[in-house]
Amino acid sequence: MLLDAVLNVGTEVELASTLQHVVDSAADLTGARYGALALAGPAHGRGPDRGPDRGRSRIAELFSVGLSDDERRRITRLPTGHTGLLGHPGSSLSLGVPVRVNNDVLGHLCLARKRHGPFTEEDLALLRVLASQAGIAIGNARLYGTARQRARWIEGAAAVTTALLTGESAADALTTVAKSARILAGAAAGVVLQPTGEGGMEIVAASALDDPGDIVGTNIAPGSPVLVQLLSGEPVYIDDSATDPRMTTHVRTRFGPSMMLPLQSGGRLIGTLALPRRRGGRPYTAVDRMLASQFASQAALALVLADAQHDRERLAVFEDRDRIARDLHDLVVQRLFATEMMLESTRRRAGEGELSELLGQAVDELDSTIQEVRTTIFALQQPPADAPTSLRGKVLRETAGAAALLGFQPSVHFTGAVDTLVGDPLHADLLAALRRALAAAHRRPGVTSINVEVDATAQLPGGRDGVRLVVSDDGERAAGEEDTSPVTWEASR
Repeated sequence: MLLDAVLNVGTEVELASTLQHVVDSAADLTGARYGALALAGPAHGRGPDRGPDRGRSRIAELFSVGLSDDERRRITRLPTGHTGLLGHPGSSLSLGVPVRVNNDVLGHLCLARKRHGPFTEEDLALLRVLASQAGIAIGNARLYGTARQRARWIEGAAAVTTALLTGESAADALTTVAKSARILAGAAAGVVLQPTGEGGMEIVAASALDDPGDIVGTNIAPGSPVLVQLLSGEPVYIDDSATDPRMTTHVRTRFGPSMMLPLQSGGRLIGTLALPRRRGGRPYTAVDRMLASQFASQAALALVLADAQHDRERLAVFEDRDRIARDLHDLVVQRLFATEMMLESTRRRAGEGELSELLGQAVDELDSTIQEVRTTIFALQQPPADAPTSLRGKVLRETAGAAALLGFQPSVHFTGAVDTLVGDPLHADLLAALRRALAAAHRRPGVTSINVEVDATAQLPGGRDGVRLVVSDDGERAAGEEDTSPVTWEASR
């Protein structure tokens, strides 16, 4: 019968049914009225309890035979062979042996109230064999669970890498990392923190079971105890975020166990990946920490590669735009200008009359077209993404782009708090006027310097507050043209 019991234990697939079969077999083979296999916290990944009261740890799982529901509820601590299954002392009434995995005692297999006589040494030997089989089953289940967990993390890391290399924006990429890690870790939230200019860290991306709106933007102030570790790229493990003195953010009260893992690659710290669980949630095991750390390293590398790929794509766009701008300038504009000169010469030879008037209109149209093409050339010189949002930055960007065609950097002067006084609705009109003025200056022969002035304190006719743009250059003027450029553009603000 013992051999059959051991063989049957080995054929069970599910751990719970395997352990229940161990208890049933122990009671049947020994003739016991009651049997129980009680497992403490380590069966759930909490780590072995090495304290002096190890044998009386709280029960995490209980498999029994012969016990009523009320009797099961009364068993809250691990029973042993000394205290008895139901708290009755006496080795002749109860029998218990530890269930071990390697050197860790995870629980006890106990029997009570043998139907015919006291428990014997043979019963004890049999119980030890079954307890050993239970330990093997638990160990195998742990290995299988760890293998499956590892596979999930590896698949998750691969999916994140693929997603990041498909061209997501920087913000979307960080959110993808946070969401994937949260799901894999079984966390309540996944957040990415990055260093701030003031020496602290800020949550820049978040994924949570609840609305993460109040999480993004949360700051860890400079001087916080946990910052020293985070900014140096060290992992931080928290047992309870709500009570740990190192945690200072307002959102900490809703979270319990947490991992804070560095996102770094090649010595470069990108940020920190934090994975908090809810208060009272299951603590992270050593395996959890190891797998999450490996994921964070892989995700950091993917972020670096994605950033490099994004830079390469942007460079390719810049090069293509620059090539188009050169082609427009060297081919299209020159041909249009030559055609304009031919028509102008023909108009002069035609003398006065309707034909001369028509040729003059054609010359004017070509002149206007050339100016528009030149304006487009200047616009093509500007980066298509990551444009500045302030007016000052936009003006400087336009003049820097024009320098590529002019061969020199225009001089720019600002008067007044242009970024504060000039609202966004005026930006587009002012920049369009600036492009036209720069294109017109580029047409003039002999231009060696251009001066751009933006005055946010200008007084317009009628005493109105306004903004004025003046663009002047030292190029040669045609007959009748003024020596200095006029006010190019102005508007009320």
